[in-house]
Amino acid sequence: MRPKISIIIPCYNMGIYLQETMNSVSSCPNKNDYEVIIVNDGSTDIPTLELLKKIEQQGVFVLNQENQGLAKARNNGIKLAEGEYILPLDADNKIRHNYISESIKLLERDENIDVVYGNKQHFGEENKLVNVPDFDFTLLCTKNYIDACAVYRKSIWNKVSGYDENMPIMGYEDWDFWLRIALQGAKFYHINEVTFDYRVRSNSMIAETNKNYHTILNYMLNKKELTVVNSIRNNVFEARRAYHIKNSKEYKLGKLLLMPLRWFK
Repeated sequence: MRPKISIIIPCYNMGIYLQETMNSVSSCPNKNDYEVIIVNDGSTDIPTLELLKKIEQQGVFVLNQENQGLAKARNNGIKLAEGEYILPLDADNKIRHNYISESIKLLERDENIDVVYGNKQHFGEENKLVNVPDFDFTLLCTKNYIDACAVYRKSIWNKVSGYDENMPIMGYEDWDFWLRIALQGAKFYHINEVTFDYRVRSNSMIAETNKNYHTILNYMLNKKELTVVNSIRNNVFEARRAYHIKNSKEYKLGKLLLMPLRWFK
């Protein structure tokens, strides 16, 4: 019996957290509905390698490869996926027990839905509930508010040839992916509840990614297929600038000073 969802977990030296991640997956009911593919992206630390070996002996498929980065690791795992739906899961995060079943229900009930995403709970170095908005393409053009931990149809991944493996610096592969599939007509559905737990770490990849935000963003916006994204961003930021100018003290003072002049017209 083929699984409905393939959970893809790239792992690079994350043995300290991986067992928690796997425990969260194991808590999900209807185990025949999903498979787990762990992509060992060239891990070097002994605890991670030992845990991966143990997990593999328990029947979980582990794909071992040289270190090739997050996008390549995800793509390689998805190529082997048997599920109709894909759930990328970082090796230090955790999913809620009903996320898989709820996603399957939504995707099978409405064939027009391509992506299912939800809210997240921060834990670790920060404890915070993060409620994200319903899908808004204009908003997505200005910021990456949909986490990689979303369930989507494998067919839409095929349509755009997967994650971009040529990003100059790791980070925002998911943002780039969401934009490209949205431009291909993908429909997003927001579950207004917590679907996963996001571990906040000061030494995480996203912390490094934020330092290189402009480099990565320039690479994305220079893509021909994302030209419209650049135009939308410019329009949004220009509208915001005009709004702030109009509501600034200087603007209001200028209008006040010009009022007497209108009396003489």
